[in-house]
Amino acid sequence: MIRNNLWRLGLLVRRCQYCRSSLRATSKCSARLAERSVSSQVSARFVRNTSRWWRLGVPTGVGFSLLAATQWNYLHKHGYPVDVDDRPELLNDVIATCYCCLPLRTTSRIWGWLTSIELPVGLRPTLYGFYANIFHADLDEVELDLSAFPNLVEFFVRKLKQNARPIAQNANMTSPADGKVLYFGPVTSCRVEQVKGATYDLRQFLGDPNGFTLNQIAKETMQKDDYVNSLLKNPDNRLYQLIVYLAPGDYHRFHSPTDWNIKFRRHFPGKLLSVNPKVLKYLPNLFSLNERVVYVGEWAGGFMAYAAVGATNVGSIRVYCDRELATNTVHWPETVHWKEACLGCARVAKGELFGEFRLGSTIVLLFEAPRDFQFCLQIGQTIKVGQALSALSVVDESDEKQIKRQHLIMNVAQDWRDIWKPRV
Repeated sequence: MIRNNLWRLGLLVRRCQYCRSSLRATSKCSARLAERSVSSQVSARFVRNTSRWWRLGVPTGVGFSLLAATQWNYLHKHGYPVDVDDRPELLNDVIATCYCCLPLRTTSRIWGWLTSIELPVGLRPTLYGFYANIFHADLDEVELDLSAFPNLVEFFVRKLKQNARPIAQNANMTSPADGKVLYFGPVTSCRVEQVKGATYDLRQFLGDPNGFTLNQIAKETMQKDDYVNSLLKNPDNRLYQLIVYLAPGDYHRFHSPTDWNIKFRRHFPGKLLSVNPKVLKYLPNLFSLNERVVYVGEWAGGFMAYAAVGATNVGSIRVYCDRELATNTVHWPETVHWKEACLGCARVAKGELFGEFRLGSTIVLLFEAPRDFQFCLQIGQTIKVGQALSALSVVDESDEKQIKRQHLIMNVAQDWRDIWKPRV
């Protein structure tokens, strides 16, 4: 009897455990079904939202893109002037504003620090040779061995062999640097060509003529807002300019184009935008925006301004006769327009080494000359230091004596031939 009751009690316990396990399984299945239903609802909602976005967003985006492309093309062709005061187009203003917001000065300092790191002696010839192959630098002109340059900066400002750049002696004005001729010609107004189709403001580039020595006629013309004529020492002359772009593979030292006296220097703070010719086409007035060093003085023809313009990744601009110059430093306050320093009429000879760039940049040469001055250049050509700029040559006294002596010898020879001719 007791045994039967125990068996029934065990059976009852097993049935209860089975029911409990079945209830747990049922609850788990119901939870899984609920989760599946919720996930299916979420996925269905996501599909509906995605399809709605594709139906509305894609046509809207395509429409705005076509509208923006059309407006961009129209502004690029026809322009949209902001003001009548000879300002750049709105499109170029927007591009310049966005471009100027980039931290190019910071990146230039970082690049200057990287290029100043000393390289292992064994890797120097390989690295410099690789750089020369990329940027087409002529290593046969280098005076020292490649392993003698401790870093890239020193290789950029490498010294050439003694006779690598002969200076034209029969020209009154020679090329100040190796590079590509971007523009040359007479300057007739304050809007000066930096490349074909893009200009810069000469008055912003050089600054106010407070430190310039003006004659009485120039002072009278300044009342008529004639800035170009105010720079001329002789009213019968004209102002000319030459712009030379130094590519990364060019010789990065620049020389004096003629014999002249430097009166003062102006250091303008500014941006470090790229001066590549492709960028200059889309950014008018870029030369007036960039950091630059302008040396003002006189040569035999009159007024002369020698400007070295900074650019992206140019660590610094060094001028040998101006030890106080320091470029690419902390940005100056907005109230400071430029720093001016008097050099006491420092004399610089033609072809003399003047300064160096840390990588590539641009030289802008402005000089006064007679109206018959003619350039023997072409826009886009490659030019070398010491190459004659003018087709007109200056004949010195020794050349004149030699020419007279040749004429005398020819006249004597002609007379001796005439002696043996029979007279009729």
